[in-house]
Amino acid sequence: MEMRSRLEQANDNAAAFWLGQARVHGWEHIRSAGYTAVRCARDAADAHRVVITRPYGEAGELVAELTELFRTWGTVQLCLEDPYGGLDLARFGREASLQMAVMAREPEDASGLGISDRTAAGLTVDEVRDDEDLAAVERAVVEGFPVAARQPWVRGELLPPGLLTLPGYRAWLGRVDGRPAGGCMTYDDGETVGVYWVATLPEHRSQGIARAAVAEALAAHPGRVTTLVATLLGEPLYRRLGFTEQGVTRWWR
Repeated sequence: MEMRSRLEQANDNAAAFWLGQARVHGWEHIRSAGYTAVRCARDAADAHRVVITRPYGEAGELVAELTELFRTWGTVQLCLEDPYGGLDLARFGREASLQMAVMAREPEDASGLGISDRTAAGLTVDEVRDDEDLAAVERAVVEGFPVAARQPWVRGELLPPGLLTLPGYRAWLGRVDGRPAGGCMTYDDGETVGVYWVATLPEHRSQGIARAAVAEALAAHPGRVTTLVATLLGEPLYRRLGFTEQGVTRWWR
């Protein structure tokens, strides 16, 4: 049985997260030994997604393979996650993000799950059960994350209604006084639980919405290893919730 590192488990979860969306949308996709690629096609400007899942030897060989794939797919917009930091796509007109931490939380670590320190009065977090609430999470992601390519928000473009019918996908919606304020998604691949799209609407920031949503998601998956990629702003929150860095990733766009 293959013994995978926490970083590899996080990579595999992210790849499976995007493969599920490919199935819902009917997108072309490739899953190789070292990467997963999804030909996202909501519109002509949609970014094709690539997750590098395993260490690679000669970076030039992988870049050449990916370049041929992008030529075949007619890729214009791209989001490529490289958790090993050896790829250079600048000569193809791509820009690299700042490095972000790939983090994991061990199942026995219960630190930070208390919700008594919620700062917003009237804050509640519930699991999404219908398309209306999924649309509220989607709006929070598009406007609060934010996702510039999906603005202005169009319902169902980022998180299609059928997504939660796939095994493993769950979503969490935070409300303040009954009004949607933020949320997140999780994906359970049978081994790890990935946390995605943690977002808060601009008017509700600094009120504990993101922390409460992630805490509820963690509590709903007891005894499981949990993974995520943290932005610089989000990393301190995740550390308080018991996540530790397993590696760093650079996203090329």
